[in-house]
Amino acid sequence: MSPVYPFTVTIHVLSAMFWIGGMFFLAIVGAPALRGLDPDLRRRLFKEIGERFRTASWVAIGILVVTGVLNLHFRGLLGPALRGGSDFWLGAAGRMLTWKLALVFTMVAIASVHDFWLGPRSGRLTPGSEEQERVRRTLVWLGRVNALLGVLLVYVATRLVRG
Repeated sequence: MSPVYPFTVTIHVLSAMFWIGGMFFLAIVGAPALRGLDPDLRRRLFKEIGERFRTASWVAIGILVVTGVLNLHFRGLLGPALRGGSDFWLGAAGRMLTWKLALVFTMVAIASVHDFWLGPRSGRLTPGSEEQERVRRTLVWLGRVNALLGVLLVYVATRLVRG
């Protein structure tokens, strides 16, 4: 095993903690704390916090992809995964990796819709309008779904590593 492997695992876990933990922080702490504020101030703060978290979380996602590939390499799973043999993909590690990759893809797709389409759209709509409220509720639900998928992802990742 490469001496670099513990370092890449540490960076991978920290990046996952940041991304998934940030979603939970915003949902459980950030949003409720801002609800009691003046609507205009709440909107400005949420926009600022959202933009900062968006940038940092996409950096974390990039780090997760790079360290994930490296971790597969160091564990000897990258070669079999890329060769695509049914022996690998039908085995326990292949099935867990399939679930993990499917969850990651789904979460990244949801985050993309949230961060680059609906989030900016919500900011352009008239505050308090029916359409803005509908888009805001959709954003809240997308965030919740992604956070729950993140919990499932951690479970699958643990199964991948620990069997």
